[in-house]
Amino acid sequence: MLDQAHMTSLFENATEGILLTDSKGKILIVNPAASRMFGYAKEELKNKTIELLIPQEYRERHVNLRQDFYQHPKNRDMGAGRDLFGCKKEGTVFPVEVSLSHYKKENELYVIAFIVDISRRKEMEQNLVRKQKELETVTNQIRKLNTELERKVEERTKILKEALQRLEQSQTELSEALDKERQLNEIKSRFVSMASHEFRTPLSAVLSSASLLSKYSKEEDQEKRERHINRIKDSVKHLNDILEDFLSLGRLDEGRVAADPAEFNLKKLVVETLADLKIILKQGQKFEQDYEGAEAVFADKRLLKNILINLISNAIKFSAEEMPIEIKTAVSKSSVCITVKDCGIGISEEDQEHLFSSFFRGTNAANVQGTGLGLHIVKRYIDLMNGTVNLQSKLGQGTTVIIRFPTSLKTAT
Repeated sequence: MLDQAHMTSLFENATEGILLTDSKGKILIVNPAASRMFGYAKEELKNKTIELLIPQEYRERHVNLRQDFYQHPKNRDMGAGRDLFGCKKEGTVFPVEVSLSHYKKENELYVIAFIVDISRRKEMEQNLVRKQKELETVTNQIRKLNTELERKVEERTKILKEALQRLEQSQTELSEALDKERQLNEIKSRFVSMASHEFRTPLSAVLSSASLLSKYSKEEDQEKRERHINRIKDSVKHLNDILEDFLSLGRLDEGRVAADPAEFNLKKLVVETLADLKIILKQGQKFEQDYEGAEAVFADKRLLKNILINLISNAIKFSAEEMPIEIKTAVSKSSVCITVKDCGIGISEEDQEHLFSSFFRGTNAANVQGTGLGLHIVKRYIDLMNGTVNLQSKLGQGTTVIIRFPTSLKTAT
């Protein structure tokens, strides 16, 4: 009795659907799991053929398969064979897995079917297929991005080569402006040192990141892909900045830059420039800005903005985190004085003598990105505005740069 009770409990509480059919395919016994699965009461299924639980389009074929099975009965494991489907009472078709076993009693063949609803598994498989397709799409997009980035790098490299060619062509003019061969050789040496470092570093970053992108092809590698894409973008931007310095120097040397004064609001220009440069401030750095005098001035707005960007960017770059950057503007009737002060690494007295030379960088600035052209370009621009630039600095205590230029003020009526 104990064994019979256990068997009954096992049948009634099994999570798989269990059906017992006779040799004619009629359902004799149904467990609760099978009733719930197909939506029929036990009484509705008894003495009905098994085809009742099969979708309409498969029933005729299933009769032949069932008869063949009864003639050559053979146990079938769960999941073996073709995809199978069940049909609920209300007509819903759903995927199932069926295992079959058989036995004979009093020369009558009985078949036991164990049925599992695999709708959730099929849904997960479909989701997996969809995710794989999405991943393939992302991978193809990354390949296209890699190709585009490689093309852009090639274009930038070509532009840089052209810029270098123009720089080489200007060597004759530089040699006349410097102290003959000794000063020219110093400039060459500084340029080679700068170029070998400033070009190699971003190009190496682009190459290594572009190579690594192809290895991160899985969906979970998206964060790594984005990190390398951002690294490539930053490197290309840095190459752009270098190129812009070279092009500015080239235009100056070719005499294609001239002052074009006009009236504009100087205070507004300073505020807008500081707003543009806030994005490159280091953690804790802030601008301390002071403005005195009239707002309307008559000068070259474009040249002045380039000067401010160069000076303020330098102050940010050579200052540590949490350090303030001071910008003071004083406007009188005849001139404008703008002071940019930082508390950064400072410049030695020996280096200060060469700071406005092209391609010169302070000995303590070797590990900071730069072309050595910033202050040289500032000096050339302020000269075009008939102004002056002065620099005061102490090593380890910071730097103050003061520019002055004449202006014609117009009084509002």
